[in-house]
Amino acid sequence: MNKPSFARLRAGQAIPRGRVPRLTFADFRESVVGAVADGQRVVALFGDSAASAENVDVYAVLADSPRAMLSVGMSTLDSDRFASLTPDCMQVHLFERELAEQYGVCPEGHPWFKPVRFHASYRPGHDAWGRPPGEPPVVGVTDFFRVEGEEVHEVAVGPVHAGVIEPGHFRFQCHGELVFHLEISLGYQHRGVERMLIGGPDKRSIPTMEVVAGDTSIGHATAYCQAVEGLAGSPVPIRAEVLRGVALELERLANHTGDLGALAGDVGFLPTLSYCGRLRGDFLNLSALLCGSRFGRGLVRPGGVRFDLEPSRLELCRERLGVALRDVAHAANLLWDSLSVQARFEGTGAVAADTARALGIVGPAARACGLENDVRHDFPSGIYRFAQVPISSWTTGDVFARAYVRWLEIQRSGAFIDDQLQAFPDGPVQADVKPLKPDHLVVSLVEGWRGEICHVALTDGQGRFSRYKVVDPSFHNWTGLAMALRDQQISDFPLCNKSFNLSYCGHDL
Repeated sequence: MNKPSFARLRAGQAIPRGRVPRLTFADFRESVVGAVADGQRVVALFGDSAASAENVDVYAVLADSPRAMLSVGMSTLDSDRFASLTPDCMQVHLFERELAEQYGVCPEGHPWFKPVRFHASYRPGHDAWGRPPGEPPVVGVTDFFRVEGEEVHEVAVGPVHAGVIEPGHFRFQCHGELVFHLEISLGYQHRGVERMLIGGPDKRSIPTMEVVAGDTSIGHATAYCQAVEGLAGSPVPIRAEVLRGVALELERLANHTGDLGALAGDVGFLPTLSYCGRLRGDFLNLSALLCGSRFGRGLVRPGGVRFDLEPSRLELCRERLGVALRDVAHAANLLWDSLSVQARFEGTGAVAADTARALGIVGPAARACGLENDVRHDFPSGIYRFAQVPISSWTTGDVFARAYVRWLEIQRSGAFIDDQLQAFPDGPVQADVKPLKPDHLVVSLVEGWRGEICHVALTDGQGRFSRYKVVDPSFHNWTGLAMALRDQQISDFPLCNKSFNLSYCGHDL
């Protein structure tokens, strides 16, 4: 007898919710664990209690990159306790903690069972940690892991940091300068984004998506629009797809350039720091040339884009892009030609490929470990269906690799933008968007500059969002930073942290 299997779909393809198989939890667990063991990845795992306040449905979305296919399945928990998947599938460890926090269910056997964002359960009277009713959780108050032993000491950093930076708490277990263990506790930026989206789409939906992670406005807005367009069955004009792709790559250029400068600053190499600080602004100004916003806000909208690019601005954009790319090459080569910089980068904060794969790390951090995962290649949408950006990867998994992958992507994204502007197609930039299909599910994937962005939207009988799940790449990658600090000097933390450059608010939502 064949075991029930998950439903297969493409990224951006809406399917009736009735096609999503409802498995027993034992079969659901076995399907997820088995698929990951066979090489698939967990891109989302989340709960939904919209159908019944007493029951919680658990959905899993898996990515089969070699086949460019997704699969989705679900199970209904028959109690507030279930057998944790984490001991057999580390990729879900944070998803299960989030599920417990949001719906008051307990994954029995979870090895790191702690809150994620420190908010009250969505289901009143259900609390996975047994807090008395009405007692609000306090952000950052939890039982931190401790290493016991002679001369082992603890260093606490944050949540308030020096400089203009978001809040987050880092707890180090050290022996002298050597870090045995780093525990990262976030949640200080929690805004309840997913709950705000229920009942949409409405006028506040797209502005909310643009500030999920403020430096990834284009990435999250594009993922949201692709989800809406999939649910509406509305195509996007090719000219608009090109403009979306250009804006997404400009966002990548600005942030990668800024990161190279910041990494140079962390090791005291001031020439590249000074150059890249200015050049990041040049790429941001190119985004402003497209739509008036340096962060690209207001550009991407369901059905296309709000702003066109006439010939005079198109040529100005190409001219400024060429100058900026030339200057970035000069600044980056100063970095690579400095032996003292390379000595500081190489071997620092290395993450093994097997560790990255087991944790489900995404984006440049994964490609720096030799994992060639890139949504633009594996699950192409928009203009990436017709024009490919080569995958940039390295193998050493250290600070050098994470920096050098950024440099490779800067060059390839710059060439991609110039190619698209040279062959800029005619046509409209906006199409009408039909009402959303009722009782449907869609998964959209976008390769943001930090990595894979996943949005999952479920509609109710009226075609409104009944559940909207957002997975920022930082959600996958914070544990990778913790692993990078294992057996490192605590003084390496600022450099390792910057080499990942993860989002606090994108994690906290």
